[in-house]
Amino acid sequence: MLSRAAAALLPLFGRLTVTRETDGPFAAGSVFVANHDSVADPALVLAALRRVGVTPVVLATAGLWRMPVLGRALAKEGHVPVHRGTARAAEALEAAAEAVRSGRHVLIYAEGGLPRRGDAASAAPRPFRTGPARLAAATRAAVVPVGQAGARRLASGPAAKQLAGVLTAPLRRPRLHVHIGRPVHLPAGASDGTAVAHRAVTAAWRQAARAVDEPAGDR
Repeated sequence: MLSRAAAALLPLFGRLTVTRETDGPFAAGSVFVANHDSVADPALVLAALRRVGVTPVVLATAGLWRMPVLGRALAKEGHVPVHRGTARAAEALEAAAEAVRSGRHVLIYAEGGLPRRGDAASAAPRPFRTGPARLAAATRAAVVPVGQAGARRLASGPAAKQLAGVLTAPLRRPRLHVHIGRPVHLPAGASDGTAVAHRAVTAAWRQAARAVDEPAGDR
């Protein structure tokens, strides 16, 4: 439902383009890792992945499960709540590993939250947490780097500015882009694996940023 909704609604708010570096289907049980800089970017990523035949299990903040309609949909479809900063945080990786082993793709954000910035510009991914590397090590899954740019043109900054951005987007029709990189197998060790994953997602982000005429240097 989430992927279908994103694919159906996003064209009303902006112009999404998608590129990828490989052809054909992705290996069953792949781990997709995306950069995260806006509350709107999951919609971009889900819509883009749907275009290439991927409808992933999503790891997302547990607070979303408390929303009446959305929470029920997330639970029904097997998405994974992340209880950040609690003793239950490890449960998310265990559930994600089960999904990967069953052949389902998983989408995970490694930055641990959104940037505290008010401008609408895209910027390179911030430092990653070790979740993707640990998940890949536990399952031997390939990691597929995903870079998105343009989401902050839909929603960024304080809540009032985000609302204004969404309400005016159908008139502005901002350019949005998602680039899906070549799958990589991470090296052993959480630190080394995290570094490789971060470099791969950063490279994918640069491709996406260039596609929407955003500066692609680190900030």
